[in-house]
Amino acid sequence: MFKGSIVAIVTPFKKGGVDEKALCNLIEWHIKQGTDAIVPCGTTGESATLDYEEHYRVIEITVKAVNRRIPVIAGTGANATDETIMITKKAKQVGADAALLVSPYYNKPTQEGLYRHYKEVAKAVDIPIVLYNVPGRTAVNILPSTVARLAEIKNIVAIKEATGDMKQVSEVIRLCGDRITVISGDDFTTLTLLALGGRGVISVSANVAPKDVAEMCAAWEMGNIEKARRLHYKLEPLNTAMFIETNPIPAKTALAMMGKIKEEFRLPLCEMSEANKEKLRKTLKDYGLI
Repeated sequence: MFKGSIVAIVTPFKKGGVDEKALCNLIEWHIKQGTDAIVPCGTTGESATLDYEEHYRVIEITVKAVNRRIPVIAGTGANATDETIMITKKAKQVGADAALLVSPYYNKPTQEGLYRHYKEVAKAVDIPIVLYNVPGRTAVNILPSTVARLAEIKNIVAIKEATGDMKQVSEVIRLCGDRITVISGDDFTTLTLLALGGRGVISVSANVAPKDVAEMCAAWEMGNIEKARRLHYKLEPLNTAMFIETNPIPAKTALAMMGKIKEEFRLPLCEMSEANKEKLRKTLKDYGLI
């Protein structure tokens, strides 16, 4: 379940609401392009702006559209443990295969607080859990020693590492071995993380180039290092473009340019500056996506 190209899929909007048809069309496209799993309601899915009913509905739509062809790993993290348990229970109820839990943000828990948070969720909901470490957004880093403690819990099975720190990734893998699967949370680190022993990526770039991200991961797994490296360098300009403004603004703008969704966000996210939009358009043209 936790390997290869796992897309952190955008949530398309239309006239203020979730564009369910566009979301289903994206899912079909991803499956045809070789995406290995889908994460609805992650950071890229603008989960912070979805109300509870929308959050549950996006997960449910994804589960139904996927129809067990690939795994669905639902984003269910929150900054309160009880709230995280509530959302994770609902994700399991509507059929998600696993849950991605961002570390509690804003309230800056200690390492012991992080441990207890994840332990309580794992105890309350019998579903495979993926830790999500993104200190650039949460203001707290799940240290390797804490990951090693959490890896002892049966249904905590993977971690999305978005620190960009390969020394930390290496330490997690050294301490945990095969007790936890390490997944890249940053497209630009994917190949390096695979070389260290990671298994894949929860990808933003896969929103617009799913086939290439999937093929890069598959090439590495098959031992075709030359092909994996070639695709890495092909993807690099796109990886950069996906973060010229706050994610998921560039990804959604790119998909709109590709004719797949409406260019619509929810405040406090808004449309790209014209200068950055032109940079993005040029990258997409050079890549052959528009």
